Amino acid sequence: MMSVIILTIIKTALVIYGIAIVVVLLRTIFGPTTADRVIAFDTIGAILVSVVGILSIIYGTLSYLEASLIIAILSFLSTVGISHFIEGGRVFESKRDR
Repeated sequence: MMSVIILTIIKTALVIYGIAIVVVLLRTIFGPTTADRVIAFDTIGAILVSVVGILSIIYGTLSYLEASLIIAILSFLSTVGISHFIEGGRVFESKRDR
């Protein structure tokens, strides 16, 4: 069993992460520029990876860490795709000369 102090710290961390997600979600919705929205979206992905890691500690299983890895990969790929779209207007470049 985990001690009471460690459980209190973990619950406090989850509350802080919840508040952080709400604040970053507001930045995602009301961001003044598109770049702010992309950075906020990437931050939500990082926070979710941390929350899943904490849940893995609470439940004492390693299977949540695989979900954490998938969230991190999808967050990275979506950030790169959105940034590429902002830069040039197209996500996939086709080199066809037909």
